[in-house]
Amino acid sequence: MLAMLTEIVEAGLDTLMEYLSLHVLTCLVPAFFIAGAIAALLSKDAVLKYFGAKAKKWLSYSVASCSGTILAVCSCTVLPMFAGIYRRGAGIGPATAFLYSGPAINLLAIVLTARVLGLSIGIARALSAVLLAVVIGLTMATIFERGVKKEGAKHKAPEVAMVDNTEVERPWYIVLLFFSLMVAILLVGASGLISWVTKLTAIYFMTIGVAVILIFYYSRDEIKEWGQETLWLAKRIFPILLAGVFVIGLIGGFAAIYAPSHNPQIAVGELMKPYFGTNSFFSCFLSSIIGAILYMPTLLEVPIVGDLFGFTTGQMAAGPALSLLLAGPSLSFPCMVVIWRTIGWKKASVYIVLVVLFSTVTGMIYGGIVG
Repeated sequence: MLAMLTEIVEAGLDTLMEYLSLHVLTCLVPAFFIAGAIAALLSKDAVLKYFGAKAKKWLSYSVASCSGTILAVCSCTVLPMFAGIYRRGAGIGPATAFLYSGPAINLLAIVLTARVLGLSIGIARALSAVLLAVVIGLTMATIFERGVKKEGAKHKAPEVAMVDNTEVERPWYIVLLFFSLMVAILLVGASGLISWVTKLTAIYFMTIGVAVILIFYYSRDEIKEWGQETLWLAKRIFPILLAGVFVIGLIGGFAAIYAPSHNPQIAVGELMKPYFGTNSFFSCFLSSIIGAILYMPTLLEVPIVGDLFGFTTGQMAAGPALSLLLAGPSLSFPCMVVIWRTIGWKKASVYIVLVVLFSTVTGMIYGGIVG
């Protein structure tokens, strides 16, 4: 019994250490700085123009639903960005559309899906993710923002100090360049296609560019506020993410006891493969549930679907595969906990249900089309 518990705990620790080594420095750190910059340096009017509850729907949802195409991030990495946008007064509809689209339709993942799993499911994933982002966002807005235009926006940012530098005049292209460099640092750091020498060189010069912009175009108070916001988000989100990843590792270790291979990395998939062979509601729903619980770093969902659950070998049907690709990158157990703390349990619960439900239905439709 003691040996069994030891193996389970070791599986949890291994998962946590792998997460720390692969994602903290290259993904989460830049993401937290971007989120802090959004909260402290970006004009509230600029945020509300595109994501506010009173913004034109076609504009806000177009921007939100397509934003993920340039961000190669997983669900945990997009969370601080979502928190920063929401804290600056973004409407719940566009904010959740952004939250879903960020990890669901990043360009690298779509390309990898098409190349590894097939062009058909790659196109289906791209189109479905954009559509689901809009539908989920509109549904959230319909439920939680009724009467906003008449009564005024109900959403209020948390009671923390913020510098709203509306009086500071700086060229729009400077702001665009600043955030472009920040996003570029995230993309380069997270990329597995670039050598470390090239990656570090590129990040070095981009960091110098960010520093130059800060020196000449931002005040000392603004930079200080950026640091405070970044630290606040990191302290609020990072410990929860670590705990959630550890729990996921424990689940894998427990499943390994009953799996034929006794390998924690593939045990869950081994045990669930017999249930993924059809395009039925049950198979797609179960796939969506599993995808919503498991933590899947960006791009890893492709080998998980193809190898772990056996899509490339024909053991997993097309419907459940797409359902998992739609629900998996956008949700995870640690992600759910953070969303609950960020927007409250009611809104978070509805968002999670919508992701699972629409992923299930979309998978069924796709499975019925391709057979």
